[in-house]
Amino acid sequence: MLYATTSPAEKRRLFRERLATGELLRFPGAFNPLTARLIERKGFDGVYISGAVLSADLGLPDIGLTTLSEVAGRSKQIARMTELPAIVDADTGFGEPMNVARTIQELEDAGLAGTHIEDQVNPKRCGHLDGKQVVDEQTALKRIRAAVDARRDPNFLIMARTDIRAVDGLDAAIDRAKALVDAGADAIFPEAMRDLNEFEAVRRAVDVPILANMTEFGKSELFTTEQLASVGVNIVIWPVSLLRMAVGAAERALDTLNEVGTLSSKLGEMQHRADLYDLIDYEGYNHFDNSVYTFRIEK
Repeated sequence: MLYATTSPAEKRRLFRERLATGELLRFPGAFNPLTARLIERKGFDGVYISGAVLSADLGLPDIGLTTLSEVAGRSKQIARMTELPAIVDADTGFGEPMNVARTIQELEDAGLAGTHIEDQVNPKRCGHLDGKQVVDEQTALKRIRAAVDARRDPNFLIMARTDIRAVDGLDAAIDRAKALVDAGADAIFPEAMRDLNEFEAVRRAVDVPILANMTEFGKSELFTTEQLASVGVNIVIWPVSLLRMAVGAAERALDTLNEVGTLSSKLGEMQHRADLYDLIDYEGYNHFDNSVYTFRIEK
């Protein structure tokens, strides 16, 4: 009932233990607290909170328009609803190094298990669009150093994302990944890798966990978890998949309403009310309510 019973500190500790095993951890993207709970129920390892999804949920493009307060607030709502660790996309850290430092502490307070900071120029672009620009190496390193220095819980995962592959090629991405690790990054998110060989090359170059982004309609081929595990990837995310599925279904439902005037033909595609009530533990709330409010007012 209500929120997770596992504390944020314990989630971080357990996440670090799992990450240290070298196994591949699966983090589907949650677009709201309810989907975070569903991800947990289906047996996944963690919850990913995408900046693109948070922007889209507000009807905005993923170009750095969301604020730290918006991201931290929504992330808290999602993270507290599940026993799983949640990691969030913090874009470029919402400003200069001091802003990055504040971002880390706000996300710690929001109950996140980790975040990633990228090396794009503001205003940023979705990592799988053309025309990206990246900052110089020293600026990228300052962001990561600021994040590491600001961290209060040593188990809070600070991941460095680099978008330089699409700008200057794979060799540049490997060089920057190494420098980011030297600056203190706990993990590397090499964005928009083209094939498995590129993921494998990054894996060989650094001795920290790496993340693969399996977003649809992007630059990377959609590899299976088995393929990614075979080249040593440690975390895989599907950041926008559930949102795309949900909005696609919603669009088809609205078309059906326009065409037929009823959704009776779509009932088999819907989550049943009983399943929704089970997912949100309606019975638990009802039992709590009855156990507390058992008095009578005598007339």
